[in-house]
Amino acid sequence: MFNLFDKLKNTVSKTAQALIGNVVDAVSDEEEFSEFVLDDMEDMLISADLGVDFATELVDKLRGQNRIKPSQVKEFLQNEFIKILDTTGSPALKYEENKLNIYFITGVNGAGKTTLIGKLAYKFKQEGKRVLIAAGDTFRAAAEEQVDIWSKRSGADIIRRDKADPASVVYETIQKGLNENYDVILIDTAGRLQNKFNLMEELSKIKNVIDKHASEYLRECILVLDANTGQNGLQQAKVFKECVNLTSVALTKLDGSAKGAIILAIAKELGLPVKLVGVGEKMEDLKEFDAKEFISALFN
Repeated sequence: MFNLFDKLKNTVSKTAQALIGNVVDAVSDEEEFSEFVLDDMEDMLISADLGVDFATELVDKLRGQNRIKPSQVKEFLQNEFIKILDTTGSPALKYEENKLNIYFITGVNGAGKTTLIGKLAYKFKQEGKRVLIAAGDTFRAAAEEQVDIWSKRSGADIIRRDKADPASVVYETIQKGLNENYDVILIDTAGRLQNKFNLMEELSKIKNVIDKHASEYLRECILVLDANTGQNGLQQAKVFKECVNLTSVALTKLDGSAKGAIILAIAKELGLPVKLVGVGEKMEDLKEFDAKEFISALFN
């Protein structure tokens, strides 16, 4: 347990410095929260990718009050961050034993979507589950090759039909999953944000196939975000939320990023829980998100 916590602490160390260390260092020696100190604090929280609205709301809570002193700002931030993460509900990935479990994975190209699918497949395989992957990004040869490689590495089976209609690939995968008693289906999808209309139409078609043939088995619609994109990730989330009914977020490349505060911004602005985090490049470096551990690693 110590090693896991130690790794998480190391993973979020840059975020911790940007989000908390810089703020605490700047204000803790002050006797009161002057407007100058508060403005400085707000700027630092925004630059740490907490989001303008959330940063402003936090600083406004400190204006015109005398209960909390600058020396207590660390405790204040910790309490506020716990509160906001608590509002999104359970961070546990939904799963039902002895049933098919479908995970609809979305995200822009380059966010680490396919790698996450491979690691998630590996996680389920290590738990003794039968896993089937739908290679739904059918018009990008590199994407299909990549997901094929990850399926072999993880030991999962795959349905791949180059250049086929993605919805037909998903339909075929669902039929195989139901007929052959698979435990898990992971659906890869396209992420071409530059043509929002086509993206929305394609994702909607896939979602309609799931709704028509396997709605009771759909457990999560997961958006994969690269932690390094910061506030751009929030804009991506808003587009995908329009396309499908997102239930959660998976954050990749958290290791080495100073922009992990996006976890809090997503919770605040979209009400979505982060359920999975990528903390390294190894197959086992995909962890279920634990809000308490995350906050403890940030503040201790």
